[in-house]
Amino acid sequence: MTAELACFAPSCRARFAITRILYNCPHCGGLLEAVYDGAAADPGALKSMWRERRMSNAPLDQSGVWRYREFIPFLDDIRHAVTLREGNTPVLDGRLAASYGGLDRLAFKHQGFNPTGSFKDNGMTCGVAQARRLGVERVACVSTGNTSASMAAYASAAGLQPVIFIPHGNIAFGKLAQALEYGARTLQVEANFDQILALVRQIAERLNIYLLNSINPFRIEGQKTIMLEMMDQRDWQAPDWVVLPGGNLGNTSAFGKAFREMRQMGLIDRLPRLAVIQAEGSAPFYDLFRAGEGAELRPVEHPRTLATAIKIGDPVSWPKALHEVKCSKGVVEQVSEQEIADAKAVIGRAGIGCEPASAATLAGIRKLTASGVVAHDADVVAVLTGNVLKDPDYIHRYHTGNLDSPDAKRLTSSYANPPEVLPAEVDKIADALRR
Repeated sequence: MTAELACFAPSCRARFAITRILYNCPHCGGLLEAVYDGAAADPGALKSMWRERRMSNAPLDQSGVWRYREFIPFLDDIRHAVTLREGNTPVLDGRLAASYGGLDRLAFKHQGFNPTGSFKDNGMTCGVAQARRLGVERVACVSTGNTSASMAAYASAAGLQPVIFIPHGNIAFGKLAQALEYGARTLQVEANFDQILALVRQIAERLNIYLLNSINPFRIEGQKTIMLEMMDQRDWQAPDWVVLPGGNLGNTSAFGKAFREMRQMGLIDRLPRLAVIQAEGSAPFYDLFRAGEGAELRPVEHPRTLATAIKIGDPVSWPKALHEVKCSKGVVEQVSEQEIADAKAVIGRAGIGCEPASAATLAGIRKLTASGVVAHDADVVAVLTGNVLKDPDYIHRYHTGNLDSPDAKRLTSSYANPPEVLPAEVDKIADALRR
């Protein structure tokens, strides 16, 4: 099967060699995607082979990304791949969360079980593999946290130098700590995410640094495997809905592409509907979706949300994401800081836990069932994008009643579970435990 880069714009669709360092189409400026020509293998044979690889001790077969390499065949030499055994993330039953969300049942595909604690690992292993193939020595990203942690880990594992640009003073320390620990050169810039990305794209071209933000089409290829693995885990029975947080919209692009390609290959017989959930203070995609046919995305110049992983005012992947939402007959919703905080606490009480951005999914489900968009008996999978320990300060402030929204309004800790302070006296401790 041959691989190329193709312009995503329907009016262009120009094609380029898979080995060219491109992030946008040189002809029209459109986004790029990896495309494959040639006959796909028999779907039954693929399913059997992928299931058998679970029993293999070969490093690439133990990866929840490279196990499915026939679904992402952009590498001419699989030895370029570097794995930390990414993927392999569970689908968890969230009964308590289902009730809160107005559903009879709800499953969570929890990407926080990845090596660096977020879904970024699925895409980053592919982006770094392409960097090795291209022979570059340095890779870079702009990040509010999870991307930097993932890129630092995979670049270092691959023998490349990771360079990370972050908005100064606007990153969860749990995520920054990972980037520092994995050896990344970390530059804090006094600007927001979108402003820094524009600068870094110029710097990358000038200094021959390979950019690994979600505009990189190979990141999207890796993120496709999140849904492929989920379908494998569900024995190829498609859910009615897949609900996910919306930030830079790379996952929306990847998930839609994955489902379309799975159907084309005969692996599934229908497309799940996508529901993308954004934070109210950072919801340009929600505004675009409501604006209707022919509208263009209007960036939010100063995005505001405590869910830093989706604090993106000018998401570069919006054309792809909009196409995928429409193809799936999906929806876009927005939720408040209060709704995110309470949903996060409920997910925690289900014994699962997640970072704030992930909880936007359950908050969105609650609104969508209340409005009748999602039926109470629907088969729904919500994607949790990051580990509960990605932003521990948020958790502590919520449960101690000290969590303020970006506009400095104190949020209500509806499901607070504060620690108790007791004297070192047996009787008083016992009395407390009797209450």
